[in-house]
Amino acid sequence: MNYSFEYIDIILLAMIAGFIFLRLRGILGKKTGFEEDIESSFAHEAPPTKPKVNLNANTFDDNAKEEFVKGAKIAYESIITNFAKGKLKDIKSLLDKSVYQQFEDAIKDRENKKFSSETTFIGLSSAEIKQHVQNKNMLEVTVEFVSEIISCVKDKDNKVISGDPEKIKKVLDTWKFSKDTRSSNPNWLLIDTQA
Repeated sequence: MNYSFEYIDIILLAMIAGFIFLRLRGILGKKTGFEEDIESSFAHEAPPTKPKVNLNANTFDDNAKEEFVKGAKIAYESIITNFAKGKLKDIKSLLDKSVYQQFEDAIKDRENKKFSSETTFIGLSSAEIKQHVQNKNMLEVTVEFVSEIISCVKDKDNKVISGDPEKIKKVLDTWKFSKDTRSSNPNWLLIDTQA
């Protein structure tokens, strides 16, 4: 008697599976080999491509500025946080050689003194282009950043030397970025910082 219930269960499960299969086949259909190529059944044109505009001081319009500021905000946060951690390799592609060298010297000095830097980036209040100029083949853009950051420097005994690990401070930075207008590389390089 026990075995007959197991057979009934198996038959019921097979019937349910068959029902589900038939319903799916009815909804999804079946492949017959005569399906139309969707590409050929709808007339379509390639989307119009924007003509490539050579970037320079004259073509650095509102759209270009808006795109630039978006990237500059990301670069700013990345540079601030990676510099504080001493991870210059992660931002090397964003830094001019001289700025990279300045940052590297500052990190080495911090390490020699056995100081540690703690920085928490809260956010950007604003990022505003102050100036853009053409310098031969280089387009240089100066941006004023206003950010909120928690930062402090501690000595080897974990004593705070500067800053406050619990206080948010407003920071005003003026950074200058540069890009070779002939280059296809989309990255801008940070060439100068002023706090």
